[in-house]
Amino acid sequence: MSDFFYKSSEPSTVAIVRDFYIQKDMHRAQLAVLGSMFGGKVAPMLDITSHFAGGVKFTGGAELDAHWCRPDDYGYRSLRSSAKLVKGTAKEDRATIRAEHARLVALWAEHCPKRLSTHEYWQRLGVNTGHLLMSGGIKLELDGTAYFHLGFQINEAEHRANVAAGKPSCGWIDGAVEILASEYESARVAKLKAMEVSNV
Repeated sequence: MSDFFYKSSEPSTVAIVRDFYIQKDMHRAQLAVLGSMFGGKVAPMLDITSHFAGGVKFTGGAELDAHWCRPDDYGYRSLRSSAKLVKGTAKEDRATIRAEHARLVALWAEHCPKRLSTHEYWQRLGVNTGHLLMSGGIKLELDGTAYFHLGFQINEAEHRANVAAGKPSCGWIDGAVEILASEYESARVAKLKAMEVSNV
């Protein structure tokens, strides 16, 4: 895989990257609220196009099995779509378990944040998300400059020519200039340090 590095100080570009990280922080805060509703920590999950709520890490054991799937390798349980009733459970107990499960499902639906689409922000930046799926991309913002690490090259002249000809394009990020990997890495490390300081 190839690596290409860019930066942009274009205000609209920087605003999009900042907005993504603001929304990501809000999503994490909503996951914490969701976890507090169930008495555990919710796994922050990420797939190739979005951030979403995973399972909940509980301290309990088999007594949770009626409502929650067995723990995964990391100890997180997903809420079942319907209650799992053990054979021989009394009719009254079955009704109680089903009612409790309906309450849990409603609570999850009320407090679970919607998926945060990463591709929405890449599209706003002008990047072809098909190329992202094949080759990857990372974005960050530091001190009024947006930095990008892409697995494919973007070129404004080629992009404009392809768009004019009705051909596919990798896309273009407004104000982007190609930079060395070392400049990107310095910005990435500085961003991580700034995040550590703000989390203390």
